[in-house]
Amino acid sequence: MKLWKREATLEQLNRTGEGCMVGHVGILFTRLEDDYLEAVMPVDHRTTQPFGLLHGGASVVLAESMGSMAGYLCTEGEQKVVGLEINANHIRAVFAGQVRGVCRALHAGRRNQVWQIEIFDERDRLCCTSRLTTAVID
Repeated sequence: MKLWKREATLEQLNRTGEGCMVGHVGILFTRLEDDYLEAVMPVDHRTTQPFGLLHGGASVVLAESMGSMAGYLCTEGEQKVVGLEINANHIRAVFAGQVRGVCRALHAGRRNQVWQIEIFDERDRLCCTSRLTTAVID
C-alpha cells in the first residue's frame, strides 16, 4: 500500500537539500518506494569526528533529514512537519565510504508520526538505529 500523499521524484527530493544542512553533509536520496525511503551520506571530512570515524551527530542529521522528508511526503497542501524528538543508538563505527539510511513509518497519523531509521555501512551491517517523532502542523 502506498504511504505517500504527495507525488515526488528523487530529483525533486535532492533539490530540496541544496543550500542547507542536507546538502552540506552530502545526503542524497536514492530510493523512493511505496512505503519507505532510502538515502546515502558520505563518511568524509564533513561527517567524521576528530578521531576519524562517523560522527554520531551526522548519523542523527541523516536520520532526521530522512524522517522529516518522509513525514512531509505523508502530508497534504500547506501542512508542515516538525521534529519533536529523536533518539539514536550507535552500534558500529564507520571510518570510510558511505552509509545508507532506510526510513519506514511506525505510525503515520494525521497529527503525529513516528519514523524508524536504520543506518547501514557498505557491508550492510547495522551501524545506527534511530526513531524520530514528528508533528504535523496545518
